[in-house]
Amino acid sequence: MPVPLPPALALSLDVLRCPTCRRTHRLHPGGGALRCPAGHTFDLARHGYVSLLTGARATSGDDAEMVRARSRFLATGAYAPLREAAARLAVEPTAAAESRPRATVVDAGCGTGYYLAGVLDRLTGARGVGLDTSVRALRAAARAHDRAAAVAADVFRPLPLADGVADVVLNVFAPRNPAGFHRVLRPAGRLVVVRPTGRHLAELRDHRPAMVTVDPAKEERLHRALDPYFEAAATERVDYTARLTGPEALDLVAMTPSARHPSRTDGPPPARVTVSVLATAYRRR
Repeated sequence: MPVPLPPALALSLDVLRCPTCRRTHRLHPGGGALRCPAGHTFDLARHGYVSLLTGARATSGDDAEMVRARSRFLATGAYAPLREAAARLAVEPTAAAESRPRATVVDAGCGTGYYLAGVLDRLTGARGVGLDTSVRALRAAARAHDRAAAVAADVFRPLPLADGVADVVLNVFAPRNPAGFHRVLRPAGRLVVVRPTGRHLAELRDHRPAMVTVDPAKEERLHRALDPYFEAAATERVDYTARLTGPEALDLVAMTPSARHPSRTDGPPPARVTVSVLATAYRRR
């Protein structure tokens, strides 16, 4: 029996484009798939997402255990201040956009859809499109919000979206494609980038020396990559101490790339962990 078109995906069909035809052909539902006029077909998954990945196999993204750890940790609310900061920066320029029938929020590297859902909760008339390579994460993203579509796509490749359709592009702890983000944003659109500072999770890194560290040159590389396409409009620094139980601290490690770098530790994980990020809203140049 063909998989029906998820309602959230139906809301965003007009902004999706065939990844093989590259921005020229719209996709239409039929027979449990999305199809373009040139005959390219992309099956709908029974878990509520569609895969628009093409070519060589993309990086797999979060595996099943990482997604379970992420879902458990984010459900504690420990990262709620991060989500609120991203939503504030995203909502400000889209207030006028709500006068249109539908504002569009694209989350590039959406994971389980936690941050996208936070923005959509504030923009009652908006629809969202979450992009990720991890099908495990997309299963959760498809359930994160009733107006959030989940699409398997590689941020490093041409995005399967039409030109100038997004009011906001979210990019939270995820890879970036500055040229692609610039292309899909409306002229008055806004890119919101959230990334860690050098103090982020310092106590956990002390406890687990094999954890992935924050490159001291990260900010310089970010600015160098974005400067040809964007200029900063507003920045919020979010710094606080999160109180975590032992299992929550372990989930925080397990939901990150550090989960792939096991290390020996002595004693229980720290109960207090520094959360420190920069959230910046950028305008198109």
